Parts: sequence; C-alpha cells; structure tokens
Amino acid sequence: MATFKRFEDIEAWQLARVLSKEIFEETQLLPWSKDYKLVAQINDASGSVMNNIVEGYGRGSRLEFVQFLGFSQGSSTETQSQLYQAMDRNYITKDQFEYFYNKAKSIEQKIENLILYLNKTEIKGTKFKGRTN
Repeated sequence: MATFKRFEDIEAWQLARVLSKEIFEETQLLPWSKDYKLVAQINDASGSVMNNIVEGYGRGSRLEFVQFLGFSQGSSTETQSQLYQAMDRNYITKDQFEYFYNKAKSIEQKIENLILYLNKTEIKGTKFKGRTN
C-alpha cells in the first residue's frame, strides 16, 4: 500500500508482534505449558493477528487489505477468548489476563482505525497501478 513503505511500518503489526512473543513466552511456563492444545491454539491465534495484517498488506489491494485486517481482528478476539480459558484454568492470574486482554483490545482498535482510513482513501493499491479501468 502507498501509505506504508514496508509492512514493518504498520503500528498494529508491531504491537501484534510483541503480543505474540509475550504470549509465547508465557505459554512456556508451568502449569499451562502441559496443556498442549490450548497452548497451540493461543499461539496460533496471537500469531495470526500479525500474519493476517501482513498477508493483507502483501496482496497489494486496498479491499483485500481491509478484508485481511478483519481476519486479524477475529484472531485478536479469539486470543482474548483463549485468555479466559487460561485464567479459568488458573494458568494466569487476573492481572496477567487483563494485561494480555487489554493489549489485544488496543491492537483491535489500531486495526479498526486503519480499516476506517483505508475505507476513506482513494488509494487502490499497487495491484492496480497503471490500470486504466
């Protein structure tokens, strides 16, 4: 997209990368490191937040970027749901839950703001450069 020179410049991606790393580190600790299914699910979901941002950006189309940003928001809310499971199973404290949950919520808001911007801009994306129709 014309607004960003590289996907690494997207603030929502930067924040999602940090969240994914922090959740991974947390899931390596006992007792929840033995809950292989939940650990895999929450790591996949938190990683999908950043990966969907990049995939949409890489499509070179504003509309596809918006679509994948929506997928990214879905992965963020999935991560939040899995945080409830982790708290309910006493893998994380309420304070840890709130820390991760609020980080995910903040990322969702950054993504929402980016979607709003993209829906207002005339930029179509690199896929459409030079097209006359």
